[in-house]
Amino acid sequence: MSTSLSWAVADSWTLTRRELAHWVRQPVQVVVGLVFPVMMLLMFGYLIGGGSGIEGDYREYLVPGMFALTMAFGLDATMVAVTQDLNKGVIDRFRSMPMASGAVLVGRAAADMLQSAISLVVLVGVGLAVGWTWHGSFAAFLGALGLLLLLRFAMLWMGIHLAMVAGRPELVAIVQILVWPVSFLSNAFAVPESMPGWLGATVEWNPMSATATAIRELFGNKGGAASTSWAAEHAELLAVAWPLALVGVFFPLAVRRFAALSK
Repeated sequence: MSTSLSWAVADSWTLTRRELAHWVRQPVQVVVGLVFPVMMLLMFGYLIGGGSGIEGDYREYLVPGMFALTMAFGLDATMVAVTQDLNKGVIDRFRSMPMASGAVLVGRAAADMLQSAISLVVLVGVGLAVGWTWHGSFAAFLGALGLLLLLRFAMLWMGIHLAMVAGRPELVAIVQILVWPVSFLSNAFAVPESMPGWLGATVEWNPMSATATAIRELFGNKGGAASTSWAAEHAELLAVAWPLALVGVFFPLAVRRFAALSK
């Protein structure tokens, strides 16, 4: 068992290095992935301005929300890369080699998580530069970053599965359209209390809203009226439960879909 696991880890690392090599050959894509969330933060923070129902410094509320929202950004690049590998026969060549079958997906996921972590560090730096700060402990700060990366991990496996279902790069854009409403139907920019009752309740139960609310609490950031709903009062629990549930659904589906492609 240990030998099989070591083999799988080694193969996954080899495929991860393959993805990192693409960064060197295609630096523009990496730069765009880092710059786009920064542009979104600056645009909403300075051009659009204060959100509805938010008291005090809007950036105290906005920046953690943007951290959560950006966990959905860049999924299209990973999804397109998966479909391109499928259509160019790269996956077929990997299957002909003596390697762990899941290493292809794990390598892709590991490279994406690394870029997401770098992007998050850049975004934190920009947030600090524009006047945002956290007021909690450093341990709470790290816990908030952990929740953000957990959300990204869940979104990533959902994206990988949907990419294999789509099958072709040109269909990824259609699938990506479905991600944006879920992302923006959250409390990243405005408090649910300012919305119609049914919409506010939907927003509060959004996995992205749970993560945004949880990290605001961990950062010690305030803004808007405190909600007394169950989802708001148990945001940290939901910020863990939602991503784990998504991974529990989409990781097995992605692995099965990948295995079925070889038949």
